[in-house]
Amino acid sequence: MEDLGTPVLDNHLHLDPAHGRGVDAVRDFRRLGGTHLLVVNKPSWLLGVDAERGDDFRAVFDETLSAVADADAELPGRAWPVLGVHPGLVTRLTDDKGFSPGDARDLMQAGLDAAAEYVREGEALALKSGRPHYEVSDAVWDASNDVLKHALSLGADLDCPVQLHTEATDDLTEIAEWAEERGLPAEKVVKHYAGGTLAGPTPSVMSEKDRLQRAAAEGAPFLMETDFVDDPDRPGAVLGPKTVPRRVRWLLEEGLDDAVENAHVETPRRVYGVDTRDTLSR
Repeated sequence: MEDLGTPVLDNHLHLDPAHGRGVDAVRDFRRLGGTHLLVVNKPSWLLGVDAERGDDFRAVFDETLSAVADADAELPGRAWPVLGVHPGLVTRLTDDKGFSPGDARDLMQAGLDAAAEYVREGEALALKSGRPHYEVSDAVWDASNDVLKHALSLGADLDCPVQLHTEATDDLTEIAEWAEERGLPAEKVVKHYAGGTLAGPTPSVMSEKDRLQRAAAEGAPFLMETDFVDDPDRPGAVLGPKTVPRRVRWLLEEGLDDAVENAHVETPRRVYGVDTRDTLSR
């Protein structure tokens, strides 16, 4: 197992032991020097859950907690779950199931309420929400923003971070303002699949070299991720589980030690309240 001399955190990936690589992907991450993971539940429909009420999402969350427990046992650090409702569900509900945008909003908010219970009980570290990254009607867009705002309100009530899946942009100051209005610090809002710079929330930067170079040059808080989907039908989709440790090694070789400290120690502490160094000694 490679030791990079630093904690190495992948801030956003998925594990699917039933259909994908599961703990074998975690072992690949660990072998190259990976130490910590934030594991986000897969979209409910990809796990065969056709939710009709909020509690139906618990099957998704419980499966994720089981995968996280297995990952946690493999790592020199820790794995933590991030639970929520994928924003793309709104389209499946309105286009495929005949839901009105308002009914879709209500179901998705109820799913977030269920996820919040896991955070409240100390079983999950953060919530996940967002809005579609593709064109939708005004009514669906408004409903999606209502879901997102509900997640921010829950994050404020629970004092927990909220990871967001949104459209590609380098400016989400409006969402940061929504968070602050509800009592959630903007730095505790994390944009997953971010570029190297972002106004408003904390960027979780996709671990491609050009994006990481921009983030390192910016010097602002940032995280690193792969968005590994763990889907055998999409083996080349997004980035593989070895990518973050490989990019950390590259950053260190480039002399960008401060950027590594920022992404893997300082920003996790600021955003999630976790100590990635201390958890290496457990």
